[in-house]
Amino acid sequence: MTPPASHSRHAVALLLAVLAVGYWLASGYYGKELVAETAITAILAMSLSLLVGQAGLVSLGHAAYFGIGAYALAGFGQKLGWPPALAMAAAVAVGALLALVVGWVAVRLAGVFFIMITLAVGEMIHAWFLKDRSFGGVGGMSGVPRLDLSGIGVDLADPAQFALFALAVALLVYLLLDRLVLSPFGQTLRAIHQNEERARALGCPVGRYKLAAFVVAGAVAALAGTLAAQRSAFVSPELMTWTLSGEILIVVIVGGSGSLLGVSAAAALWIGLRHQLSTMTDHWMLAMGVIFVVLVLVAGDGIDGALRGLWRRIAARRAARRAA
Repeated sequence: MTPPASHSRHAVALLLAVLAVGYWLASGYYGKELVAETAITAILAMSLSLLVGQAGLVSLGHAAYFGIGAYALAGFGQKLGWPPALAMAAAVAVGALLALVVGWVAVRLAGVFFIMITLAVGEMIHAWFLKDRSFGGVGGMSGVPRLDLSGIGVDLADPAQFALFALAVALLVYLLLDRLVLSPFGQTLRAIHQNEERARALGCPVGRYKLAAFVVAGAVAALAGTLAAQRSAFVSPELMTWTLSGEILIVVIVGGSGSLLGVSAAAALWIGLRHQLSTMTDHWMLAMGVIFVVLVLVAGDGIDGALRGLWRRIAARRAARRAA
């Protein structure tokens, strides 16, 4: 799918950011927590979108890198006493390194075999931290340090300010990934996704490109994990369950796997619906499942595809009026 013009994408991204800030201004404490959670979920979903939408690599263990980022921040920051900024950078590097090791094996596989090896690795990492007493085992670990931004007047211990910080990081991640998708690297990934055998026949090092995408996605997911750990000052094995990987994959599919903006909008929809439905019924998961099944059936390309179709119809009507 050809991305829309840069100014159109950036305008939509700005609109989404403005809507998020507007909700932040109008909401109370819990609303600001939802903004932070949505921003973190959007970052994680965008990282998986790079794999699924651009490289065609469907992972069911992506939450492992999210959790590793959180645990690495806790280990470097709390146990080793590193400055939070250095600990955060090192945690992202650990996520990238883990993705490099796993991806070196995984990208050699395709289809269900790739899905199963990512799921298996994710479950192994999850099982390890369930048993690892040095990080609290099943009970997790509290006291995770936050970035010190007091020099610029920002206190990340304040949920309201942390929400804006997370939103700013999500916007920055979008801009960087958008540039990456439009770069020759991103175009090559898309070509590999469309016809891997042809790309290989033309001399493209397919494995290297897939591995690079896997590493970038792992690093961005680890970044999201560091934000999640700072948001609650707590880490637990629940951050890397296969169910979380499945939820993020659903968000990517509903948003439109090839659209960073689509998956970001789907992340907001996911968090908002979960909050509203959980206050209305104990069967909120069933209700969410029905809603998302309907969305996928109605809009096969997700939110992004539905909006593109609407825009094409509006443009066609305008063209017909001008012709008349």
